[in-house]
Amino acid sequence: MKNAYRIILLLALLCLGASILLFNQAHYTAAGLLATAFFIGLALGIRKLDILKGFSFTILIFAAVCLSLFFPSYFISLGNFQLKLLIVPLLQIIMFGMGTSMSVKDFYGVIKMPKGVFVGVVCQFSIMPLVGFSLATLFRFPPEIAAGVVLIGASPSGLASNVMAYLANANLALSVTLTAVATLLAPLMTPLLMEFYAGEFVPIDFWAMLFSIVKIVIVPIVLGLLFNYFFHGKVKWLDLILPKISMAAIVLIITIITAAGRDNLLSIGLFLILAAIIHNLLGYFLGYWSCRLFKMKEQDCRTIALEVGMQNGGLASGIALEMGKVATVGLAPAVFGPWMNISGSSLAIWWRNKKIKN
Repeated sequence: MKNAYRIILLLALLCLGASILLFNQAHYTAAGLLATAFFIGLALGIRKLDILKGFSFTILIFAAVCLSLFFPSYFISLGNFQLKLLIVPLLQIIMFGMGTSMSVKDFYGVIKMPKGVFVGVVCQFSIMPLVGFSLATLFRFPPEIAAGVVLIGASPSGLASNVMAYLANANLALSVTLTAVATLLAPLMTPLLMEFYAGEFVPIDFWAMLFSIVKIVIVPIVLGLLFNYFFHGKVKWLDLILPKISMAAIVLIITIITAAGRDNLLSIGLFLILAAIIHNLLGYFLGYWSCRLFKMKEQDCRTIALEVGMQNGGLASGIALEMGKVATVGLAPAVFGPWMNISGSSLAIWWRNKKIKN
């Protein structure tokens, strides 16, 4: 079996070499297909490597992005149907799945860990939007791209941070509580922060954004909570399939947004990637050391660092679509999302192997 995975990795590397060669010879169609095959092969080939298999899903996202960059027309419309119209329903499915994995008990952490929740929420909604605004101004992005950078910073954390907290031997209960509380606060905090920081880049309709977030996040999560309360353990096949549906939905959303914003991405892509790296790493660093200033436990510091550094890119994408600017405002969430998975996984694995000292 190991030999099969090695063969897949070898074939992936051959695809990469051939793709680069064909790209240099302006055979873009073949180069795009081979580049996509490289990422798919790499994602499959590392499944047997314990230290790397956690990156498999992220690499599949790169395969999808590669396809949408080389063949954007296939991901913009299907006949007369605009594929971007799928983004909100897909997000609602993801949020419903998030709700089914939660319960009212997850909110008890506010009572049990008030200091951690307070510090985490304050850091989440103060550090990241300010860093996003600063980077958008520093890089002099076009107004709508700049608004997207602020938007990803003004969004709450997502389920990915809970997975990373588990891998990092952090405080998983605090992570789940912070995600739940930040998500419930998002309908108020995200529009307020966008109006304050991004208002000079694009017009912000506070109430329209608030209702969009309620529609995309709060309603599906509440339905998921109710489903979990009444049917927990009774529909096992749904419990098994929802995470896979959510993963597929994330890939499709990023693919559609990348295709829609392809021209913008090709012109400023490297700077946007650099902004994503700085934004994310500053989130981890400032989140961690803010907790250290409050003399919090190491596990809590790790948790809040991950919660602050990792935002819900899917929600930000949905808001961008509701604003009618998915190809511009939605571009930053599409770029930041894959990078956050890479950095979060790497940090979590490093922390997992590092002894906790309080």
